[in-house]
Amino acid sequence: MAHRHPKPSELEPIETASRDELQNLQLTRLRWSLQHAYQNVPHYRAAFDAQGVHPDDLKSLSDLAKFPFTGKADLRANYPFGMFAVPREQVARIHASSGTTGKPTVVGYTSKDIDNWSNLVARSIRASGGRAGDIVHVAYGYGLFTGGLGAHYGAERLGCTVIPMSGGQTEKQVQLICDFKPDIIMVTPSYMLNIIEEFTRQGIDAAASSLKIGIFGAEPWTDAMRTEIEQRGGLDAVDIYGLSEVMGPGVANECIESKDGPVIWEDHFYPEIIDPVTGAVLPDGEMGELVFTSLSKEAMPVIRYRTRDLTRLLPPTSRAMRRMGKITGRSDDMLIIRGVNLFPSQVEEMLLQFSALAPHYQLVLTRDGHLDVLDVLVEARDEASFAAAVNDGAALEQQIKAYIGVSCKIAVLQPHGVERTQTGKARRVVDKRNLN
Repeated sequence: MAHRHPKPSELEPIETASRDELQNLQLTRLRWSLQHAYQNVPHYRAAFDAQGVHPDDLKSLSDLAKFPFTGKADLRANYPFGMFAVPREQVARIHASSGTTGKPTVVGYTSKDIDNWSNLVARSIRASGGRAGDIVHVAYGYGLFTGGLGAHYGAERLGCTVIPMSGGQTEKQVQLICDFKPDIIMVTPSYMLNIIEEFTRQGIDAAASSLKIGIFGAEPWTDAMRTEIEQRGGLDAVDIYGLSEVMGPGVANECIESKDGPVIWEDHFYPEIIDPVTGAVLPDGEMGELVFTSLSKEAMPVIRYRTRDLTRLLPPTSRAMRRMGKITGRSDDMLIIRGVNLFPSQVEEMLLQFSALAPHYQLVLTRDGHLDVLDVLVEARDEASFAAAVNDGAALEQQIKAYIGVSCKIAVLQPHGVERTQTGKARRVVDKRNLN
C-alpha cells in the first residue's frame, strides 16, 4: 500500500551520510552540549562534579557513559525553570508534560530550538511519505502537550496545508476528514481507532476516505495494531516517536518504504540503551532502556535522560541513522503480578489475534487478601458477534495464562463498553491495589 517513497535528491545530506561523518558530527555536538549544560545549568554542574567528570573528559562517544543520568525526578526537583541553560527572556516557548504524579515536567525552547524542531518534524513527515502541498489533519492535542504544535509547525515547514483540529469532537473529526479530504492524519493510534469506529457508526467506509498516511505516536503500539488500523483505515500507518523532555514528536520516525522501526535523528539526539537496573550501557541489538542526550538544544539540554521506554537499537536501513525497535513497554509501566512481569502491549498483541474482539482493552488490578487479581476488560467487535466474542475471551484468558504465566479473568463487554480516550493516550491500566 506504499504511497510515496522519497527520492535521494529529496533527502538532507546527513540522512545518507557515512557512519564516520555522522559520528564526527555527533562528537562535535556532544562536546558542545556537555559544556553548555555544565556552564549554564547548576544541576548539571553539581551532578558532573559529584561524579568527578568534566565535559573535557569526553574524548570519544563511548566516554559519555562516564556522565551521570538525568531522570524525571531531577526535572521536578528544578521545577519550573531550573533546568534552563539560557536566560528566561531567551525562552520563546514553554511546554509541559501532563503531571499525572506530582508536578508536570517543564520544557523550554529558544526560537532556534523551535526552528530545529520544525525541521525535524518536517523530516519525519517526509520520511512517512508526506510532501509539500499535502493536507495534514492534526488530531494531537494542542496546548502544553507537545504533540499538536510540534506536528503543526513541522507540517507547515514541509509546505503542507494544516488543519489544526486537536483532539476530541470525534464526530467533527469525521466530518472534516470527509469535507476537507486530508492526505495525512497525525494522532495517537488508540484515538485513530475511535475515529475509524465513528466512520462505521455513521455508515461510512473509513478505508474509502482521502487519508493515505497516518503518523501515529505518543503511546506504545504493536505491529498487530498497525495491521488493524491499515486494514480498517485504508492507509499506511507509520510510527513517530518523541517525548517532551527531549523535544517532543520527531525525535525519531519510521520510513514508509521499510516500516521497520523509527529512525532516530542521530544528528540531534544521541541514543544509548542501558540495563534498567545496573545502568550499564548495552550493545546495539540488546533490549534495555532508551537514554537520550540532546546534541543541539539551547534552552534545555538533556544529558543521558532516562526515557523509561524499553526497546533496542537496530542497524540503519532506509537512512544513515540507527533505528529503534518497537517499544515493548516502559520500565515504569511493567506490572508485576504475583511475581510475573507483564506489559500491557503483550496483552494487546494477543487480543488482536481474535476477530470477534475489538482492539480496545483495560487491565484492572485489585487485591484479594495478599494476592493480586487481574481482570482484563475487552469488548465484542459488534453486537452480532457477542457469542463469538465470549468464546474468544475464554481463549484469550488461556493464552495469557499459557504465554505470560498470569491467571486473569476476561470480562467481555458489549461494543463500546471499554473506556475510550477522547483526546490522547488510552488508559490501559487501572491499578486499584493500593486503594484496597
